[in-house]
Amino acid sequence: MKLYYLAKKVSRLKQISSRFSMAVHILSMISLDPLYSTGDRIARSINSNPVVIRRIMAQLKKAGYIDTKPGVAGASLLISPERLTLLNIFQAVESVDGNQLFKIHKDTDPNCSVGMNIESILLPQLSNAQKAMEHELASVTLAQIVEQLRTKANVK
Repeated sequence: MKLYYLAKKVSRLKQISSRFSMAVHILSMISLDPLYSTGDRIARSINSNPVVIRRIMAQLKKAGYIDTKPGVAGASLLISPERLTLLNIFQAVESVDGNQLFKIHKDTDPNCSVGMNIESILLPQLSNAQKAMEHELASVTLAQIVEQLRTKANVK
């Protein structure tokens, strides 16, 4: 029963931007077919603006995960898909202030019993939730995603 209520609450949360899923999509395409993986082809596959794709690819390049060369078709992975986790990808494309996924409001009333204590009580709970998400993302590699894609699409 507790899980049901948690699922209902989670369904009302704001979503993390689609940059993360797009980055996984981009890296999967590069892993499967580096020469085919141009910005325009990836943009068509994702059904997104090529400028958005180039920005995400620039973030992945800055993180040291891919290489692209002007005037040369395709992109290449600089890190083995077995070593690249979903957490690595998430951290490369999602900006999280101070490495904290959850932001706590500041300047609460120091004379209020709730205001003076809420941060110290809530922070460990939010930190635990973030650690659980990071643990889950760290347990999945790009190689696992690509293998699932190959299986579903019967791609060698």
